[in-house]
Amino acid sequence: MKPIKGKAKLLLYGFSGFGVNLLNLMMGSYLCSALLKGGFKPADVPFQTFAQKDLVVAAAWAAFVLVAKIIDGIIDIPMASFTDRLKSRWGRRRPTILIGLVALIASYLLFVLIIPNNGATIGNTVFFGLVLCLFYAAYTLTMVTYYATFTEVVDNIDDRNFVSNVKSVADIIYFIVGYVVVRMLLSGMNIKWVALIVLPISLTMIIPMFMIKEESTKGKKLESETVNLFKSIAYTFKNKDFILWMVVYAFMTFGSQLFLGGINEYFSYTGMSMIYVMLGAFVPVPFTLMLYNYIIKKKGFGFAFRYTLIAYSVSMLALFGASFSPSGAVKLACGILGGVICSFSIGAFFAVAYSIPSHLAAEDEKRTGIKHSAMYFAVQGLFAGVATGLATGVVLTALKQNGGAMTYLTVLCSVGCLVAFALSFILPKSINVLGKLGEAPLPTEASDSMAEATGNAQGADNQSAADEPATVEVAEQPVVDSVADDTAAEN
Repeated sequence: MKPIKGKAKLLLYGFSGFGVNLLNLMMGSYLCSALLKGGFKPADVPFQTFAQKDLVVAAAWAAFVLVAKIIDGIIDIPMASFTDRLKSRWGRRRPTILIGLVALIASYLLFVLIIPNNGATIGNTVFFGLVLCLFYAAYTLTMVTYYATFTEVVDNIDDRNFVSNVKSVADIIYFIVGYVVVRMLLSGMNIKWVALIVLPISLTMIIPMFMIKEESTKGKKLESETVNLFKSIAYTFKNKDFILWMVVYAFMTFGSQLFLGGINEYFSYTGMSMIYVMLGAFVPVPFTLMLYNYIIKKKGFGFAFRYTLIAYSVSMLALFGASFSPSGAVKLACGILGGVICSFSIGAFFAVAYSIPSHLAAEDEKRTGIKHSAMYFAVQGLFAGVATGLATGVVLTALKQNGGAMTYLTVLCSVGCLVAFALSFILPKSINVLGKLGEAPLPTEASDSMAEATGNAQGADNQSAADEPATVEVAEQPVVDSVADDTAAEN
């Protein structure tokens, strides 16, 4: 693939995933919520729901969301295999980006435009559940392919980190758009129309179609290392340090994704200003990331990670306390304070999804000589998918169906991360001291990974036939866990 030269072009390329990630946010935080009116105060129901009534059976829908998230977690490797092994006259990347984008938009439109009037039925539940699975599969294919190109469109580490920094900044911007601008539109417009207004932004993913210069792969033999897929899975699960990390990561994911999944209902029910609280949470992120990285250098990853877990838990409890204030001014002030405290954790939660698995995979490769980094990210995606499915499917649906219970959403979010904090003390020293001066540095480059809350994907090449070796072609994906420092340097 021909490298892209020039900061302006790289800036444009790094921003390409903005629209698709915004659609993923819309689906997870707004459209799924719009199927059930529970959790919204009466004044918001005409704007926040599709039909001002339940359209799915709550218990069955909770199961579908859980299944969809698990599928989203396990399909990364097959999707990566498809894009890495595709043989066509147009190369590997452009066709798969196009296929994924078309399927993504189609499933999004199906979810938004086909609104039944017969209330909550199993038929409706199955329909929306299947469309949701299709949406997540298409999203994975699109973003796996896009992130896989990050090491192919540049030919040096500086440009690679620049593109990754741009992508990280774009992530912060789409969160602000999704949780501030969209929420403003929902003050007087139904979610259906807001969703359609947002849809054209997904076309930013067309940018790579014009910037990728790739030769035909038709008839060419792909070079890759051969690793049996099932042995790769077995080696990954035998890595005790990684499994310990997965346990901690799953509870952290539960706490963060429960809040993001129920954020719309929570602010509607409690009467707090989602717009101002989210501005308080996301605007300071570049600066709080600087502090996070400074703490890593001084104390190591373990100390810094625990600090972010405590910050997140305190912020959730601050929001819980603010929700009971009878004074609108006090509620707003405490809510904004909770958002600002939350900003000390958000950037770090983005970073750990890349840095720790990539480090453990690299150490495993040194120890065993087996190169199967993608499997680490696939297994992490599975753990994250289960945790997210339980949070946004089972727990959130239960809260929505039990009236005043929605107030306690942030308490459960806090509990999830407090459990992660307690369990983090079982992490081995090799993880705890990562990044500390004089110790092993945190990885600045890693394979692609699907992270939630925010959206990430891994690039790998494997063949899943049971009786044949599976090929794993690990694409080196830059992951910036010091995005604030590097962005400042670029400026």
